[in-house]
Amino acid sequence: MSRKQRKLKSGYVYHVTTRCNNREFKLSRRDCREVFLYAIKQTLNKFNFRLYALCIMSNHVHYLIEPKQPEDLPKIMHFLNWYTAMCFNRMLNRTGHFWEKRYFSEGFPVDDKDRALNTLRYIHGNPKAAKMRSTFFYEFSNYGSYEKLTNDGLTQWHPAFLRLGTTLEDCAQKYRGFCSRYQPKSKPAKKCHWGSRLLAGMVGSQQTGNRKGTERSERIQSSPCPPVSQGCQVTESPEVSTVARQFIEANQAPWQTPSPL
Repeated sequence: MSRKQRKLKSGYVYHVTTRCNNREFKLSRRDCREVFLYAIKQTLNKFNFRLYALCIMSNHVHYLIEPKQPEDLPKIMHFLNWYTAMCFNRMLNRTGHFWEKRYFSEGFPVDDKDRALNTLRYIHGNPKAAKMRSTFFYEFSNYGSYEKLTNDGLTQWHPAFLRLGTTLEDCAQKYRGFCSRYQPKSKPAKKCHWGSRLLAGMVGSQQTGNRKGTERSERIQSSPCPPVSQGCQVTESPEVSTVARQFIEANQAPWQTPSPL
């Protein structure tokens, strides 16, 4: 069965989401997120697109992207997903698919102010909705660049944000108020009862094997990053620290002190 063709239009921005394979929390490590920021920088240099929103969660990533040409979006995501998968598989000492399925994308006209503001707020509100943060500030989201009017080196302000007021300070104040009224909807966990009776009868015979598998999985997850000689070359570059430091310092909460990378 052929894949459904994406509808790409000129003058559109796209809310893009990618998720780790098996919904595993492979992006929970700080060094992975820092390398992710560097990978985005490399992708921006290569394709020259506009990135209006970014939020790197523990097992998925949100973007708001305006490609230079509509047909550039698949190229952007292919390069970014390939680059990050290559790095993370080496860093985490794993093989196989890192990202799950195809990336999700939903487009709308760049001048649709209401849709843009609601999408920005949804992306920036992810850490709070997931109870990772008590406010919208999160060092791996670019919300801080909107409220503090800082330059994180990767993203830029959406035109809808710039139309909120007559000055940048007014735009930031109104966007902060808009976000403070956000009421995220809780997402109930999906349950699947198919085959539960069949699996129930197999639990006893597989407990020993599952215990061994669990112990092995815990050892892998708790093991430190592989030695430099076995790791991804990109982690050795000082450019990674430079890109990550600028983004994090620009977006962290005002009451936080810069943390060394």
